[in-house]
Amino acid sequence: MLKSGACPQLDEEGRTALSMVSTATSSRNPDDMEWSEVAQLGLRYARIPLALLCVEAFYWFITMPSDTLGPIQVSEAWLWNELTNLIFGEGASTLSTHNGWLTRIELNHVDFPGSFDHVALYVSDECAGVHEMIFLSTLVAMTEGVPQKVKVRSILVMCSIVYVLNIVRLLVFYPIAVQECTAMPNDASCLVPMWEWHTAVYEWGFLVVLVGMWLVWFWRVGGPARTLDASSAPAEAWRLRMRTTWSTQHVSLIVVALVLIVGGAYNVTNNEEANEAKSTLDTCQFLDLATSECTQAQKDWDKAIGSAWSLAAVGLLAGVIGGVELQRPDEDGTWPSKSKKKESLTIEDNKPTSRHAKNRKGSWKSRTSEEE
Repeated sequence: MLKSGACPQLDEEGRTALSMVSTATSSRNPDDMEWSEVAQLGLRYARIPLALLCVEAFYWFITMPSDTLGPIQVSEAWLWNELTNLIFGEGASTLSTHNGWLTRIELNHVDFPGSFDHVALYVSDECAGVHEMIFLSTLVAMTEGVPQKVKVRSILVMCSIVYVLNIVRLLVFYPIAVQECTAMPNDASCLVPMWEWHTAVYEWGFLVVLVGMWLVWFWRVGGPARTLDASSAPAEAWRLRMRTTWSTQHVSLIVVALVLIVGGAYNVTNNEEANEAKSTLDTCQFLDLATSECTQAQKDWDKAIGSAWSLAAVGLLAGVIGGVELQRPDEDGTWPSKSKKKESLTIEDNKPTSRHAKNRKGSWKSRTSEEE
């Protein structure tokens, strides 16, 4: 036993162990990151590719039906036709219908191959530029430190620029085709450069332009500084964030969303009747046929797509409600965090729920007499 006032003494082995611990602690660089911090940082930057994957899935759903983006396709086809006739002369192009929509453009020239001296094209869902708009909007929306209002204005401006660039891309078809077919009249190979232009733009051209637009915007809004110090951005009235606290209802909504989305995809990709209708419809479009069989195939395909889209739309809505929460800042302007929620839950758990939970002092007899 230790006498009163005596201090315990470390032996030689104890002093050596303590020295090793203190040396290891002092030698650690304060800037070193723990593995948990590395994982958190990785998840933080993985949000962008994950968001792009979700956007790709969403875009696939909205473009699987024929002419889903009809209003946008019609507006671009109309501008394409009007500007072509204005720039290259009246009669250079003709606007007509394709699957009931005014999206078909016939480029006319005497040297074009074929008996009708024209090249028939049409503005499809993928040619409308919506894919590029969604891609760029996702990059802007996922950039940290930039106020929501700036993001919304930037997305509107950038989507307008993409729309105009897509019209310019369509206008270039005519001069390329005329230049080559004038040198090789009525030769089908004279249209190859036009298709090469189309392929080059879609494979890498638009991607370079979109990334370049985002980099310029990121620099113009002070993105590097805002990302490093997000607190320098003005206070926002609200923000949408992935849910940090999950209840049974939220998990159930996510499960329902996955079931509905998978069910919608299965209804399109593995439905035998729908696949037969799609095959027939592709043949009709390729051969430009207008038979009763083609009409029925269009109805069957639209029905399958309509069912799949309805399921997917409900599933996406359920997923958003279950996985996203609307946050508002506190009175002092700080945003709610996961640590604060845990702290508040801990405080609530430590509160006594009844008089029996209070700490009692004294002997059993004294407590009994006090309660009486």
